[in-house]
Amino acid sequence: MLLATLFTLLAPAQDVVPVIPKPNQIEWGQGSLELKPGLYVRFEEGLGAEARVLSDALSLRLDDDIKRVPISMEDHGSTAPDALGTPNQSIRLEWEDRVLGSEAYRITSDGNNLRILVHDTPGAFYAVQTLMMALPTSGPATFPRVQISDAPRFAWRGLHLDVGRHLFAVDDIKVLLDWMARLKFNRFHWHLSEDQGWRLEIRAYPKLTEVGAWRDATPPYGDRRGSDDTRYGGFYTQDQVREIVAYAAARHILVVPEIDMPGHMSAAIAAYPELGNSDIPGYAPKVQTHWGVHPYTLAPKEETFEWIDTVLGEVCELFPSPYIHIGGDEAPKDQWRQSAFAQSVMQREGLTDEKQLQAWFLARVSKMLEARGRKLLGWDEIREGGLVDGATVMVWRGWENAIEAARQGHDVVMAPGSHTYFDHYPLNPKSELAKGAEYECIGGFLPLEKVYRFEPVPSELLGSEAATYILGCQGQLWTEYIKTWDKLEYLAFPRAAALAEVAWTQPAERDWEDFQVRLEPFLERLQQAGVRYSDPNPEPQTTDPLK
Repeated sequence: MLLATLFTLLAPAQDVVPVIPKPNQIEWGQGSLELKPGLYVRFEEGLGAEARVLSDALSLRLDDDIKRVPISMEDHGSTAPDALGTPNQSIRLEWEDRVLGSEAYRITSDGNNLRILVHDTPGAFYAVQTLMMALPTSGPATFPRVQISDAPRFAWRGLHLDVGRHLFAVDDIKVLLDWMARLKFNRFHWHLSEDQGWRLEIRAYPKLTEVGAWRDATPPYGDRRGSDDTRYGGFYTQDQVREIVAYAAARHILVVPEIDMPGHMSAAIAAYPELGNSDIPGYAPKVQTHWGVHPYTLAPKEETFEWIDTVLGEVCELFPSPYIHIGGDEAPKDQWRQSAFAQSVMQREGLTDEKQLQAWFLARVSKMLEARGRKLLGWDEIREGGLVDGATVMVWRGWENAIEAARQGHDVVMAPGSHTYFDHYPLNPKSELAKGAEYECIGGFLPLEKVYRFEPVPSELLGSEAATYILGCQGQLWTEYIKTWDKLEYLAFPRAAALAEVAWTQPAERDWEDFQVRLEPFLERLQQAGVRYSDPNPEPQTTDPLK
C-alpha cells in the first residue's frame, strides 16, 4: 500500500501513467486535471453505451451525492450548450474517422475538460478503461495532463477457460469478463466439452447433459490417480450461454466456443455410444474420472457427421463468433487402427494413415461451418495429415507450427504452453506446494516476468509478410487442478495483466521495470475488489489467499 501511495505522488515526475496495458503513445504536459462532482459526460450519436459505461464508473469513483454523472448527446462538432447547459467540467466522446483505426482512441485535455476521439465503439470503450485506470485508486480523481494516442498491436487478445474439467458459476465468469475488459482483452475462448464432462445444453441431444455432464469421481489434490468418490457435474443452459455472450458483447469481447473433436470426446460418446468406434474389442465408453488423454474418439460414420452438424447448428445459433473452435488436439488413433469400419473409410478415401483420416474428418467439419458462414479454428494438431483450406491455427506446442502455418498463408493465434499456460505454477513450485495440497498445479513454472517477455511473432517471421498472419495471442486456464474460483483468480492474476500488455502494446514501448511500477496500483485494484492474486514479490503471509 505504501508503494502505491508513493507511486501516486510521484507518477507525473516519473512520466508514468498507471495504466495496463501501457498506451502506445503518451505526450506529457504540465500538472494534472482533477475530476470533480458536477462533471458531465457528453457524447455524439452512436457512443451512448460507452458514455453510460463512463458515467457509471465515474459516479462510483467520485462518490458524489448525486446517483449518476449526467450524460448528454450532442450533434457532431457542436459547441453550443444543450439541455445540461455549459458545465464547469466535461468529458466529451467524439467520432474521428480521418486518422484513427480500428479499436484506436485518443484522449486529450482541453482546459478543464477531456476529449475522447474514436473511430469505432470498441475504441471508445478502451479509452474509458484507460481513463479510469489512470485515476489514482483513492483520494482526488486526478488525471495527468497528457495526450494519449493508442491502438492495439494485435487484433486477437484472448483468455481461454476450460469448464470441462471444472464448472464455474455464470456470475464468476462475468467477473472474469469484467477484468478482461479492463485489460482490453477482446476474445473469450470457452472450452465447453471434455472427456470429463460435456457442459453445453444441446436440445436435439439431451443425453449430452443428462449423461455426459456428470462423472462419478474426481482426483483429489495431491493424489492424481486417486478418487474422491463424489459425483460431479453440471452444464450451462442455452439461456445462460446467451446471457454470457451478451454480457461479453457489451464489453466488446467475442465469445469463441470450443467443441473438441475427434478426440477428448469420452463424455459425448458415453451419452451416445453409437458415435464412437463400437466395433473394437472391449468397447465401454464412460465419462472419464481422471485427467490425461483418453482413447475414445469419434468414429468417421455418417451418423457421427449428422450428429456433429446438428450440434454445430445449435452452437452457431448461440454464438455469433465467426470462429468456431473444433479442438483437434490429442486425438489418439488407436481406436481407428482397431476399427474395421475406420480402416474401410481410409481405404475408400485413399488415405494412407490415421493422421490423414483426421484431416479428412476435419475437412468434413470445416464444410459444415463454411455452410454457416463460420471459420474453423483448431489447435496445432489440425496441421497433421494436411491443413484444411482457410483454417486458423492455435499454436500451443512447437513454434515451428506457427512459422510453417503462417508461411502457408494461414492465420495463427499464439497460445504456447511455454508462455501462456496459466495453469502452471506462478511461483516456485516447492514454495507453492509447501502452502498445502490445494496449491497443486498441473506442472511447469511460469513466472510473471516470463509472461511479460513473451514475443508472439516468431523471430523467423519478423519483417516478413508471413508475420501479418499472426493474429495475436491468448492465455490458457486449463482447470484439472482448479476446483474453485479463488484458485482460478490466483492463477490468472497478475499474469493476465502481463499478457494483456504483450497483446496490446508495441514491443518498443514495453519495459519490465516500468510495468512493475504500474502493476502496484493494479494489484491494489484487485485487492479492493476482493480478487485473489499471486503476489509476484510475496512477503510472509498471515492469511491464505485461497481461503
